[in-house]
Amino acid sequence: MAQGREQDETPYQPSGASLSVRWVEGFPKQDVHFVNNTTICYPCGNYVIFINIETKKKTVLQCVNGIVGVLATNIPYEVVAFSDRKLKPIINIYNFPGLTRRTKLKGNVLLDYTLLAFSYCGTYLASYSSLPEYELTLWNWESNVILCKKSQFSMDVSYMTFNPMNWRQLCLSSLNAVMVCTIERSNQEHYLKSKLVKLPAEDGTLLDETDTIFSHSSLKDPIYGPVLPLSAMAGLVGKEAETFRPKDDLCPLLHPTMHCWTPTSDLYVGSEEGYLLMINGDSLKVTVLNKTEEAPTLDRGNLISPVTMVYQKEGLFASGIDGFVYSFVIKDSSYKVDNFVNVGEPVEHMMFSPNYKKLLIQTEKGSIFIYTFGEEPTFEKVLDACDGNFKAIDFITPGNKYFMTLTGSGEVCVWWLEDGSCVSRIYLNTPAMVLACSPSSLSAAVGTMAGSVQFLSVSDAKSPWVVHKAFLSESPLQHVVYDQRGMFLLAGTSEGKIFVINANPSSSFEIFGFTEVGKSILQISTVCLLETDVVEVMVLSMSPEAGRNRLEMFTLPKILPEGKEKNKSTILSCAQIISGTFVDERGRLRNEFIHKYVYETEHTLSSAVLDFQSQRLYGFCNQVPYICSYPLPEKEHSGICIIKPTQKVQTRQYGPGMMYLSPHGLWLITIAKDGILCIRDICTLETFARCRSHSHQGQGIQSMKISVDGQNILVNGRNDGTLVCLRWKHFGGTQASGILEYCQHFYTSLSDTMDKENVYLSKIQRGSLDSDSEFEETTSQVRRMSIDLSQDELATVDDMKEMPWIQEKNQEAIKNEVKLFSKTRKEIKKGIKALVKTVLIMMEENDTLPKMAKLEQQEFGLDLEELEKLHDESEEEVAKIRKDVEMDNLAKRYLTDLIKEECWNSMAVKGRALKCFHIPYVVENFPMKERTAEELKELESVLQQKRIEAECLKLRKEIVEVQSAVTLVKKHHEEEDEEEEENIAIKDTNLPNYLLGSLSTDFGVDTSLLSSQLELHSREEKINQIILLKDIIYKVKTVFNNEFDAAYKQKEFEIARVLERNERIEEIILDLELEENVWQPIFEDCEKPERTLVVENKEIKASKHVNLWQKAKAELIVTREMERWLSSHSTDMRRRALMDMMGGVLEVKKEDILRMVIPQPAFMAKSDALWSEEERKQFREYEKKVKELNEERDKYRKSLEAELKKLQNSIQESTQNFDEYLKRLFDRRVKAEMVVNQEELKISNLVFSLLLDEELNTREICLNNYLARKQEEKVQTSEAIRNSRENLDVYREHYDNLLAEDKVLDRSFKKEFSEIPSQQVDILYKLFKRRPRIQKHKTHSDSASLVPFGERPGSGKLNSDAFAQLMKAMDELDNIHNMPEGLDPLVWDHFCMTRRTKVENEQKVKQKAAGLMEMLAFLRKRIEDDEKVQQDIEKVFHELNLLQEEKVGFQLNLTIQILLKQGQVELENFQLLLEYADAILINKNIIEDLNAVIKTQGQKKVTSMMESKEVHKGIYQIEWEHKKMEMEMEDLNQKAWDIQMLFFSRDRQKFLNEPNYENLIAVQIVIMEQTIAVLEKTHKKNVENCKKLLKKLGKTSNQKDVANYTLSCNLREELVAVSERRDICNALGSKLTCEKIAKERYENMMQQQKLTNISKQQAEQISILQAEVERLRMKTFPALVQM
Repeated sequence: MAQGREQDETPYQPSGASLSVRWVEGFPKQDVHFVNNTTICYPCGNYVIFINIETKKKTVLQCVNGIVGVLATNIPYEVVAFSDRKLKPIINIYNFPGLTRRTKLKGNVLLDYTLLAFSYCGTYLASYSSLPEYELTLWNWESNVILCKKSQFSMDVSYMTFNPMNWRQLCLSSLNAVMVCTIERSNQEHYLKSKLVKLPAEDGTLLDETDTIFSHSSLKDPIYGPVLPLSAMAGLVGKEAETFRPKDDLCPLLHPTMHCWTPTSDLYVGSEEGYLLMINGDSLKVTVLNKTEEAPTLDRGNLISPVTMVYQKEGLFASGIDGFVYSFVIKDSSYKVDNFVNVGEPVEHMMFSPNYKKLLIQTEKGSIFIYTFGEEPTFEKVLDACDGNFKAIDFITPGNKYFMTLTGSGEVCVWWLEDGSCVSRIYLNTPAMVLACSPSSLSAAVGTMAGSVQFLSVSDAKSPWVVHKAFLSESPLQHVVYDQRGMFLLAGTSEGKIFVINANPSSSFEIFGFTEVGKSILQISTVCLLETDVVEVMVLSMSPEAGRNRLEMFTLPKILPEGKEKNKSTILSCAQIISGTFVDERGRLRNEFIHKYVYETEHTLSSAVLDFQSQRLYGFCNQVPYICSYPLPEKEHSGICIIKPTQKVQTRQYGPGMMYLSPHGLWLITIAKDGILCIRDICTLETFARCRSHSHQGQGIQSMKISVDGQNILVNGRNDGTLVCLRWKHFGGTQASGILEYCQHFYTSLSDTMDKENVYLSKIQRGSLDSDSEFEETTSQVRRMSIDLSQDELATVDDMKEMPWIQEKNQEAIKNEVKLFSKTRKEIKKGIKALVKTVLIMMEENDTLPKMAKLEQQEFGLDLEELEKLHDESEEEVAKIRKDVEMDNLAKRYLTDLIKEECWNSMAVKGRALKCFHIPYVVENFPMKERTAEELKELESVLQQKRIEAECLKLRKEIVEVQSAVTLVKKHHEEEDEEEEENIAIKDTNLPNYLLGSLSTDFGVDTSLLSSQLELHSREEKINQIILLKDIIYKVKTVFNNEFDAAYKQKEFEIARVLERNERIEEIILDLELEENVWQPIFEDCEKPERTLVVENKEIKASKHVNLWQKAKAELIVTREMERWLSSHSTDMRRRALMDMMGGVLEVKKEDILRMVIPQPAFMAKSDALWSEEERKQFREYEKKVKELNEERDKYRKSLEAELKKLQNSIQESTQNFDEYLKRLFDRRVKAEMVVNQEELKISNLVFSLLLDEELNTREICLNNYLARKQEEKVQTSEAIRNSRENLDVYREHYDNLLAEDKVLDRSFKKEFSEIPSQQVDILYKLFKRRPRIQKHKTHSDSASLVPFGERPGSGKLNSDAFAQLMKAMDELDNIHNMPEGLDPLVWDHFCMTRRTKVENEQKVKQKAAGLMEMLAFLRKRIEDDEKVQQDIEKVFHELNLLQEEKVGFQLNLTIQILLKQGQVELENFQLLLEYADAILINKNIIEDLNAVIKTQGQKKVTSMMESKEVHKGIYQIEWEHKKMEMEMEDLNQKAWDIQMLFFSRDRQKFLNEPNYENLIAVQIVIMEQTIAVLEKTHKKNVENCKKLLKKLGKTSNQKDVANYTLSCNLREELVAVSERRDICNALGSKLTCEKIAKERYENMMQQQKLTNISKQQAEQISILQAEVERLRMKTFPALVQM
């Protein structure tokens, strides 16, 4: 494979042997480009790969500065440009096919170029860099000059193209915008101008955006002032005001995905939303193309948004993620989509070849397809990409023909080593990471992420297949390593287990066992010399201690794979011998057999290898750039041994690296993150060969493999996706002879084993894997059935899931242990069951015990550790919940404090309310905060300013006005009437309420310092007025709050008085034994809001948590109090005697009369006939005392009742009086709130006027800034015009001189040849005027029909080629054969030189004329720009004038607030209130004078009217009395009528007439109960009948089920017959039947749709008719009006 390389930046190579790139394999991750009609190229890692699509030959160009960035090609010049990725990158331009660097472009970009694009016409290259410059640069790549550049774009560009027909147009697109840049040229100066395309909205609608700088005359508001732009309202004055849009006005736009140019210089743009746009290249007008819908076919794709598209003559080719390439046929403003080709993979890029005969299609995976147009189009795959990056590589033994690669998705490929072409591939359909090829056979092992090893046979490289699969573990396999002789395969998992497998296919890849090492295995190194019978294995892993690595070494003897052969005559198999001797029952290799030793290093290593003498190991340091050599201790040891390095060599490689040993063990190969491969001598560690195959930008080298003969080295990149094959240059001497001798000796020693194993592999059929799996499954089932164990003793295994080998070993070990200890297990189980029964009996007994003696259920748990664990977990959970609750409570308390501080503590006057006692009236005060010191200071300054202004005005009036005599007299008595004068002055200065705009004077607030509403013009006056109005509001609220506080105190007094009287009322009610409730007035929470801030105990519903010590303390206190009370009452003899003798009182109170009872004499228990005289006398005295006591009781009761009524009346009267007072306070509150609202309305109007004034100022500043920018732009455009004219004049002078020289040459022709005859001069003059005809290159008709752009105009290469052809044609004209006869040859030579000079001069004149036209066009554009700027300046001046007029009008037209009484102004149309065009404001005195005249005339009229009123008064009185009597008569008649018409129902008549109404109701109830009983009896009979019917129906359903089963059997037979007939029908005429069915279905659908439409119409007609019928029916209803 051919290759190229940059020469001036080649890295250092030591003398002697060196490495070079043989070939590179990789797949495109960027867009693929055409270099010419047959060659494509793409970047891959550090290389640019060229592929000839006809011969499939590859050529490689290496970029030694690092990974290749972006790439672009120029087809006319056949050059390739690419950037490198480094700080301050450069752009390299190479010729093709020579691959020599033509030039190198160095710019000011710091990080990276993201886009490159060549112009087809001319030597122009555009480059774009993103962060941090966002710079677009235009280069003349041939002369290595930056023509122009522009930075700080407003978008991150993702695609950039030149207009194929005009190099002066460049389109840049991103995911959010499309920009068209125009390049203007004037002689040697270039200018870049960009303009954004206004994209439609997401729904495809075009947006009409208005200019935000200039106002619109149609927007006017006569009430609220001028309407300003939103930028002025937002306060923007800079450049952002020109493009400001509110968030609500912004709508999402279309998101462009790809664009392409057309021959008419238009743009087609695709979008994510599925719309296709056409943009005019000159006006940038956007047109949304409409899609012509067609019936979809079955094989039709679903294109939503095109990812890539290219232009063709009839429209577009577009493709996306669905794998289809579509043809867009565009006609006018619509397009039709057709399927073109099905690629089968998501398409990422498409491109036409220069002759448009081939279409390149690049997929997302990296595959490349070529569609060739012609009579018989072809579609072929040029490059078949692998599924992802290469994860592992290895040589197939013997390593000189084939090698294998593995991708992350499980794709294994076999490649030919000679040119890197893919021979075959196989998909494992499982993720995999590691691959290794066996040295002893043509087999390979692949380690998957699922934990299995799949063995592949590559005996036939063109058709590899899987011959065996070993499922080792469920952990992913991270390492798969063969030893040097191919005896063992070591597989390392992520859990730190290393499985040892027999590498020979003849042993069916038997698994010997595994050993455990540290987790996070970094590398496995093996040493197996040809002379020894052991394999030394070293495993590098991370140590549990930070900053260290662990090295574990063990030995595998050769007896393991040979065990089976040695014991063929015996019964035991190799596996049984190994498992009994070297491996335990669970498959773990015994440490005493493998001689395992553990070492640790003092610092971390990223890689380590063991030398072939097993006496020393080499490590690559992870954090420092050193390679260390560690000697291994000779003595055996136990535990961990710390080893220290004896040799350190600094390396120029950086980053974590890997180390490998060559096959003969004399070379140490290192790779690292920097992408450099170094080969060192194992003894001196000195580098004798190095090669930079990858770069650190791609994370360096991932893996490396060297062939056994050392001639080929494969290097795999980590992230760049490249695979590089290296070979030696100048390789010989002892280095080459040593490894070649080892290779020969190696193949000689392993030839027998290789032949044997390869023959075995060739005999294995591809279906062996299925048969082996079936055999293994059968044997495992037999083995499982042969063991007689219960299912509850072993864990259930899912038979459908494949079981890992290590798990099978564990289960076998468990089965053996179960069989061995079965008796012991049974005894233990019996003991456990007995213990369970005992515990259950104890739990049952525990349930019967009392609560105090009962144990908790968890205390019966026998697992103390589990109980302790559960207890700890519960404690942790409780602590966590407690902490969360505490934090939540803390947050709530903090929020409470904030709210309390803001809404309560900061209030000088707390908000509260007052309620009436009897009526639902609530009066609230005004909550007020204390005014701050700044507010008071500001208010004081305004008041002081107002007082000074008033005094100044007063003094000015006294100075200017001429004092009258009355005023002079009043001045003598000024001291006496000072107070009256001040009051008069206050009244004069106060404004009337209707002009003041509020009723604040009703609250006694001084408004003398307020300015008139008609005088508020300046900003300071408005601010001062706002401060004074706020002070008035504060004073009004203060006045009302004082009144509220007085009412509050009065209510407190009233409540206290009522409570005092209620005490007496309660005593009276108790004495009278009345069942009345006493009304107790209280303050509610709204009246005392501070109560809501205090939480009382009764509000807490949850019970308080009391600790044990608190509970004991409370009980002790209660006991002591009881003892103290008993001891105090037991010694009180006086109190006990008083209670026994006089009932506890010394005298009888008046209130006790009602409770007094005269005791009856004892003889009253006997009959009165048995009484004696003395007893009768005592009885008469008893009756007398009882009568007197009853009289006293009645008298006292009446006095108490009178007192109770008096107290209740006094309470009612006092509370009603308070309610009346509170009603008046409520009216006062309404009036105060009205005043506050009036003042706040005035403040709002003033604030609005200030805001509008500020907006006007902002608008003015914005326009002035815009004017300044435009004036600066005007200066720049004027300077550009001046410079352009000067350059044009100079250029025109040069052109005129050149044109004059051309004319002089023409005129001086005959003078120069005056010596020859005139006839010959005429002949020579004709030849002098003759010019050669240049034959234009005629393109083929088929290619001309395919190429849509035709000949590109203005190409510099075409001009130079045309001039070269002209000179070549002039050489033919200068031939001696064209010389006229008889002419001297010297004269002919002189003539030819003169003619050639004339032709060259003509070409210069043409070039100058073209340049002159360009400069004229450039000057014309500059003049247009200058005129446009001048128009903008004039617009700004006009806008400023309008703004000044609006500002002056706003300052003069004030908004004032006037109070009008209700009913004073009445207008029919409310709109008249909003227009005062004809209204004027006049002086108050004129109105007052006119009102005085009207009042005088009105008084006279009133006097005459009073006289006539007295006369008519008597007449009206008599008429009124008559009318009153008539109305009384009508009322009496109406009452009589109502009595007659009174409604009286039969039930009421029955209730009044029936004497025994209750008996009648009882009889009716008995009748109803009997009726209910009869109904229940009938219901039961119906239920029984229904049950019988259900049984009958059940029998019938069973019979039907039998019949249905018979029918279903018959139906199956019929279905079989129908299916057979359907198959016959499909075979005979399926197409015709399907068409017939489809036609019938279509006719049925059309008929159904037609009937549906008819039914809808009829339904509408029916609804209309129903409404009409309902209306007519309602019209015929009688009107039931009560007479």
